Amino acid sequence: MARALRLREPSALPGFGLAFGVMMTMLSIIVLVPIGALILRGADIGLDEIWRILNTRRVWNALTLSFMTSLYAALFNLVFGVALAWVLVRYRFWGRRILDATVDLPFALPTAVAGIALTAIYVPQGMLGQFLVPIGIQVAYTQLGIFVALVFVGLPFVVRTVQPVIQEIETEVEEVSATLGAGRLRTFAQVVLPSLLPAALTGFALALARAVGEYGSVIFIAGNLPNRTEIAPLLIVIRLEEFNYDGAVAIAISMLAISFAMLLVINLIQVWSRKRYG
Repeated sequence: MARALRLREPSALPGFGLAFGVMMTMLSIIVLVPIGALILRGADIGLDEIWRILNTRRVWNALTLSFMTSLYAALFNLVFGVALAWVLVRYRFWGRRILDATVDLPFALPTAVAGIALTAIYVPQGMLGQFLVPIGIQVAYTQLGIFVALVFVGLPFVVRTVQPVIQEIETEVEEVSATLGAGRLRTFAQVVLPSLLPAALTGFALALARAVGEYGSVIFIAGNLPNRTEIAPLLIVIRLEEFNYDGAVAIAISMLAISFAMLLVINLIQVWSRKRYG
């Protein structure tokens, strides 16, 4: 009987107790302790005072701008990132490897450098701005500039999440669908999309999370005009520079709550998609 039992293969990691302890320690130091300290400070301030701080036009405009622009940028990256990943996997062309390597550039490039580069390109005298401004498209120092910066930093998350899944999809499945009379659109919607959806939603969530907290690449191209192009992370920094710590904590807690709610909804959609198409 004992011989019939399959022995567990040895793991390269230490025992469960040690591995679990190390994991929880690192998680606590990096994630749980900072978030817990923020929540405790918010509890000391009180809900009424937090609401009083948040209930101003400047704060609401900054929060709305940050989250809505991040959502639009993540949706754009969801569509364009899936298309780009598909091209990189399914097509062979000159410069493909260069393009594939370029996708990772926002990962390695410091966000401040990215912001300066984007600003230099899109200002009225810039390489692209000199052509866009005469036709009425102002990018630098506008909300459109914020959108461009968030698309730039979030695109790799979608591409690198979806790309391995596309590589695993057999082309024979699409060929069978075509032989059964399905068109390209129907094949994509009923054969390819169900396989891509969970990974695409994961990439969308990662791009959204990155965009919401983005600071360095945005402040240079945004112009930082209150009630117009001022993002919430910048407003937190301004409150800290003013030594208004309660104001900074209140805005940070609101961003934490909204981000958690948005990611919760995305995770629920991911669970549904896995049950529906898994």
